[in-house]
Amino acid sequence: MSALMSIAMDTCPGIAARARSHAPAASGHPGDWPDLRRIAGRAPLTQGYRFTQMQRNEIAPLIRRMATWFPDIAVGSASCYTREDFYSSRVHFGEDPGRHVLVMLLKHGDEVVGMFSCERNLESLSMHARIGVVSDLHRGVRFVDTALAFTEAVSRQMGIGLLHGEATLKTPHVQRAFERCGWRLIGITPGYDREMVAPGVVKRVYEAAYAKVLVDASDLLQPDRENMTPNALALFDRLFTDQRDCPASSSPDRANWQ
Repeated sequence: MSALMSIAMDTCPGIAARARSHAPAASGHPGDWPDLRRIAGRAPLTQGYRFTQMQRNEIAPLIRRMATWFPDIAVGSASCYTREDFYSSRVHFGEDPGRHVLVMLLKHGDEVVGMFSCERNLESLSMHARIGVVSDLHRGVRFVDTALAFTEAVSRQMGIGLLHGEATLKTPHVQRAFERCGWRLIGITPGYDREMVAPGVVKRVYEAAYAKVLVDASDLLQPDRENMTPNALALFDRLFTDQRDCPASSSPDRANWQ
């Protein structure tokens, strides 16, 4: 979620204390969208706030609001969220389960004050946390952490095996949110995305790449160390050696609620 701009006040472990594990429904297929309304209704947000799945009649108003909340969205990978055709052709609105992009709205009463989005990959059974933005007037309502926890809860019920996303290096807030929620920093991407760094000035930027594995270590094929260059081996050992024997279920910050 390289565009997440909110400062979350609670931690994901705090959220997870109010949640418990839930396996994908036996009647569903891996990757199927679960009951989003039920999961959203249990999101531990500040009183007066709620998550709702975006509807078609909310496309134009959301685009207008996002231009105010996050003007830099005009360029880069998140700029697709400023185009109506993107929503009409790729976003899942409930009646079209074959679409892969999910957009959830943060509402205060009936007012839309934020949004976040993720995208599934059915071939790899992975989920990309793409973007999240919130109005300056509604920061500090546990938005970032709860959005990431919601993405994880939905993904676990879908049988997703990996979450991944990017965090801006312009501020540390999103990096901290990923890390509070148990995501692992796996690298820095040089020039993966573009940002407006000054009015009319666009540059490619560095971003922090994060991931969270949702399956047990026994489900991960360990690479043959003989097939890794010294640089690859050193990086692998630095990133993952301490997690080889740690099952996903042992994580204290599993963010699932029912």
